[in-house]
Amino acid sequence: MRAFTSARYTAPLGHHSYPMDKYRLVPARLLAEGTLAQDEMIEPEAATLDDVLRVHTPAYVHAFINGTLERKAMLRIGLPWSPELVRRAFAVIGGTLGAARAALREGVAANLAGGTHHAFADHGEGYCIFNDLVITLRRLQAEGLARRFLVLDLDVHQGNGTAALCQADAEVFTFSMHGENNYPARKERSSWDITLPDGTTDERYLDALTQALPHILERFIPDVILYQAGVDVLAGDRFGKLALTMEGIGERDRLVCEFACGAGFPLVVTLGGGYARDLDRIVEAHCQTVRIAKRGAVSRH
Repeated sequence: MRAFTSARYTAPLGHHSYPMDKYRLVPARLLAEGTLAQDEMIEPEAATLDDVLRVHTPAYVHAFINGTLERKAMLRIGLPWSPELVRRAFAVIGGTLGAARAALREGVAANLAGGTHHAFADHGEGYCIFNDLVITLRRLQAEGLARRFLVLDLDVHQGNGTAALCQADAEVFTFSMHGENNYPARKERSSWDITLPDGTTDERYLDALTQALPHILERFIPDVILYQAGVDVLAGDRFGKLALTMEGIGERDRLVCEFACGAGFPLVVTLGGGYARDLDRIVEAHCQTVRIAKRGAVSRH
């Protein structure tokens, strides 16, 4: 299974709560333990400016690139501007686009970053600058490589930017299962939203997902599934409010992989969020997602 990763996925933040180091530690662990071989870890090509402008407004894009966004707009994003952050944004989009191309050829692929689902056309928020998921699907639509996309978002926070960007497109189905009493305060309308109360545990979460997945196919048949596999559903996550165990997240990922692989849909995995106080738990949860995706990739062949 191809997994896209790069040293460009990190940027200096100083003393900051965002776990930027996970983008270095996740690929290192997957390589060290043998889940991924060196030749499966692919350096992505950066997205082009045209890719980004297909989804985001020129005023926003150029102001971010040039470091001239208003302070309020950068505070809304939540990350300090730097040239490295600009480079990172374009690299991460390239990773998701590369993973999508690989999944179309091979069935399953991953970007060891991405899932920036809070980015809107004219602004970023919630640590998300540009929406790699929507940029990827728009590029593939433009090239005629795929037409219909299911964005399966299981991050604890609603994929509000993705929902807003795709509301008018009948060829994109956005599914978001997220915490009801969590960021963003104002939710957008996805194709299907499932909200979960604080403290939701494995059994209730997995029951909701198990029931939902087959019903999606009653409403929409995709060419490709883009999976936002946020691990901030983990119990004790600083921003999560749910109570899944590591085993519960693993079962979630297995359900998604079986759903996609069983029906023959190309599956693109992006990491999404994760904010546990113990960085090692974040890294392990993301690595578990990739291990399960890799097993799904092997089972398809």
